[in-house]
Amino acid sequence: MARRPLPRILSNGTAALARGRELARSAVDSATDVLHPLITIARGLRRLAAAGRRKWVDTPKDKRGPLLFFVASVLLVVVLVPYGPGIALIALMGAAAWTGRDRTGRAPAGPDEAQAQRLRCLYEALVPYFSVPEDPAPLFAHGGEWDKAFPSYEFDDTGRISRLVVRYPAYFTDGEAESRARIEQLLHAKSGRGREYHFAWDEEGNELTVAVLPPLPTDIAAQRFVTAPGETVLGFTDETGVQRTLPVADGEEQRDVPPVVWRTGIRSTEPHLLIAGQPGSGTTTLLRSVALQALRYGDVLIVEGSGTGDYACLAGREGVLAIECGLAGALASLEWAAHETERRLIAANRARQVGRPSPEDIKRPLWILLDRPSALGHLAAADGRDDPQSLLHVPLRHGRAANVTVVVADQLDCLDALSDSVRQHTRARVVLGPALPDQLEEVLGTRPATTPTAEVPPGRGYARLGPGPVHRIQVPATPDPYDDATSEAHRLAVMELLPPRSTPADTVTADEAAEEIPETIAGAEPVPAEG
Repeated sequence: MARRPLPRILSNGTAALARGRELARSAVDSATDVLHPLITIARGLRRLAAAGRRKWVDTPKDKRGPLLFFVASVLLVVVLVPYGPGIALIALMGAAAWTGRDRTGRAPAGPDEAQAQRLRCLYEALVPYFSVPEDPAPLFAHGGEWDKAFPSYEFDDTGRISRLVVRYPAYFTDGEAESRARIEQLLHAKSGRGREYHFAWDEEGNELTVAVLPPLPTDIAAQRFVTAPGETVLGFTDETGVQRTLPVADGEEQRDVPPVVWRTGIRSTEPHLLIAGQPGSGTTTLLRSVALQALRYGDVLIVEGSGTGDYACLAGREGVLAIECGLAGALASLEWAAHETERRLIAANRARQVGRPSPEDIKRPLWILLDRPSALGHLAAADGRDDPQSLLHVPLRHGRAANVTVVVADQLDCLDALSDSVRQHTRARVVLGPALPDQLEEVLGTRPATTPTAEVPPGRGYARLGPGPVHRIQVPATPDPYDDATSEAHRLAVMELLPPRSTPADTVTADEAAEEIPETIAGAEPVPAEG
């Protein structure tokens, strides 16, 4: 089929509009150049009038009469003197031109001596990495011209580099992760430690752009975020990382910040989440934030391996099925969760076979939150019992179809204790706290495009949802409201998000939970074996 030509207005309209804009811009520039003296004199007259008005207002009332008499005398002398009005007009125009001149200081044409020395040292440090003996005209050479290798640069108020464009030779192996990591480490060390740098590699143009990232906000407290069902806010990131913003309350004011949103449910590509970090990095805080958001639309089952009682504020609340800290209760709860997942699958399958919608009791999302499952695994091995992680195989494998979501949080040094099912099915990853580049690559699957700092606030880290990009993340402040170290503002923010109590928050022992939950499981329908 022959292609039909576009209408003339579509094919030629863009060029005509561009030419029109260029002509208008040229006319405005020409008029500005011609009228520049008049604009300067008018600006000066306005400034002189404002200065005279301020002088009149500042003069006391008892001295305004003599001031008027003095001005009238000067005007009379000017009128009586030959050529006085003309001379006075020329003097006034000269004063107006001097007062109305552009007083903005021009930026220096190039870097000062200290900045040039910093760029020269950085250039010399890059010579061994960006040069080879066989290059007849090396771009990087000892004693060479650094301005050709650094076409663009910016400095902050302290004299350190804030943005730098590095042009490197085409034979540099920028496609290898190790080569790029060496350059990034060198630039991080030479440009100033203690800051986070973003590295953007343009492999086609052989250019590397280094930019200093501003710190992420740490003052965003837990609140009801404007999200749809199935969306969970993990934290907040840079403006250039995502294409969406959320309104958040900052005291009495409101502002828009870019979030990292994790989507769960039947159509999710990353239905389960793994959180890793050092002790005190904020993994429990993120898990508590996820639980508060999940309780808006679903039910939550919490298994706490550390046994520190960080989720006591959720005990007895509507939607909280159980909070287990002991081994027996954890095994019983996870066994019930596996049976519940299978029951949901069977109910959904039967509804599809008869052409009916899914029952209402399986539409409500079920969240399984595990904090420190490696600790429970050690207890189970010592007691000769099965690892609780073995009961997560069914929820992890079939959770998306059954509307079941699993979130696992553990420490970086205990990741080896995680089961293969957890590693395989938790494709959404979050790493909090200080971590080595190798540890970040092990958890996230790739290294972030920024340099991690040695000291970070709690809740700071990186997030990657499936095969997507790595985002910097700051978890919203969601501390334990029962902790004495929690501030009053954060405590009230968390308490406002808690659901109402459904049952008294009495302490339930692990043996009682182990006796109650199997009774529920016994009433469930039998599940056929797979295969």
